[in-house]
Amino acid sequence: MKLLKDILYKAGLIEIIGSTNVAISAISFDSRKIEKDSLFIAVKGTLSDGHKYIDDTIAKGAVAVLCEELPQNINDKVTYIKVNDTSIALGIAASNFHDNPSESIILVGVTGTNGKTTTVTLLFNLFKKLGYKAGLMSTVKNQINNEIIPSTHTTPDAIQLNSMLRQMLDKGCTHCFMEVSSHAVMQNRIAGIHFAGAVFTNITHDHLDYHKTFNEYIKAKKRFFDMLSSDAFALTNKDDANAEVMLQNTKAVKKTYSLHAMADFRCKVVENQFSGLLLNIDNNEVWSKLIGNFNAYNLLAVYAAAVLLKEDKTNVLTALSTLSSVEGRFQYIRNDKGVVGIVDYAHTPDALVNVLKTINDIRTGNEQVITVVGCGGDRDAAKRPIMAKIACDLSNKVILTSDNPRSEDPDAIIKQMEKGVDAVNHKKTLSITDRNEAIKTACSIAKPGDIILVAGKGHEKYQEVKGVKHPFDDMLVVKENLKLFEN
Repeated sequence: MKLLKDILYKAGLIEIIGSTNVAISAISFDSRKIEKDSLFIAVKGTLSDGHKYIDDTIAKGAVAVLCEELPQNINDKVTYIKVNDTSIALGIAASNFHDNPSESIILVGVTGTNGKTTTVTLLFNLFKKLGYKAGLMSTVKNQINNEIIPSTHTTPDAIQLNSMLRQMLDKGCTHCFMEVSSHAVMQNRIAGIHFAGAVFTNITHDHLDYHKTFNEYIKAKKRFFDMLSSDAFALTNKDDANAEVMLQNTKAVKKTYSLHAMADFRCKVVENQFSGLLLNIDNNEVWSKLIGNFNAYNLLAVYAAAVLLKEDKTNVLTALSTLSSVEGRFQYIRNDKGVVGIVDYAHTPDALVNVLKTINDIRTGNEQVITVVGCGGDRDAAKRPIMAKIACDLSNKVILTSDNPRSEDPDAIIKQMEKGVDAVNHKKTLSITDRNEAIKTACSIAKPGDIILVAGKGHEKYQEVKGVKHPFDDMLVVKENLKLFEN
């Protein structure tokens, strides 16, 4: 229990009706989850307006309501608090309710179109190897040291976020590494959160179904850096054209990393093979099990962030060399016939280019690259023909298939992808709606030495069709069809 007046500290109050000297057992913005003696925060969401459910929550036991518009019928047994923006107040109230956990843990947020999950996971694994208890919040999973908690969003809502940070602290964690999505920034899910540092990986064409324009998408990422305090660091990838934009208004200490330009932290790729990367980081050679130039960026960002958190450079580099790839991110297998299977989360044009260029840089040229790729439903449709064109331009054979069609017709999505297939590439392109059949076909036509890329879903263990998530694991299907389970 916590007093309402303490929960409302710095929440931007405009008007109060009733007493704030009330004990609150829980806070919620979901009217279905209201408990006795709780605070209901009426948030205007994209699908519904919490203000419509104020009376329902009072009937269920809410003793206080935080809102932007006071209801016409005031219950004299309830305290009403008016603010300008309940989504911001929600974050601040959630932080206060859990005793402001982000101020007691070293929290680093990573944002960007590609590389967020890999970077936060590598940071988490690195700091565990350095001897710390740490927390992780990512698209793949949330983790409190060794305890794994399923993940439903890239960035949790404000209540879940603060609750998890509190649990991390209570279980002895000193650090937490989390993905910060553009949606989370725009929806104020990180309001009231204190970050020790922020990392910007890159920004490319994605999420325009939500942000509408690329400029709005950039602004969403930039808002995260604008929120940082002067005691934090802001680390950006200088090789990205929008790196400087991210730093324009931040109060944080500005730092950069790069593979090509002059920067505070620099890296050179000495060798790039299927067995791993040989890197020169700040004049020190480091071998990594990870593959590809995009992972060189991820590893450099991890190194830079660790050094900015005052870790010893030699210890960081030593631990860095022991880190393994992240599930569903350029996950690589080979069968006894020499056929290589790669599963990757690449679901944006830039990510697909990076993965295919990496494969083409490493290959000898005698083998085929067979790419299986689809596009998700209810998402940015403009990238669909672009994804198909990239796959055709950088592969020997392409199979267009379904991804997570969600509420859309998978065949209609594939038709949109086919518009990106040039006449010259028609002969090497197949369209197979059933994803299982598409992967099976790719494996059946592969000859010894060939490379199969299955792109788009990575770590996901499901395929979402018409609102239902059916079990589906790309890596499992690849292994079964490459006979990797046979003795």
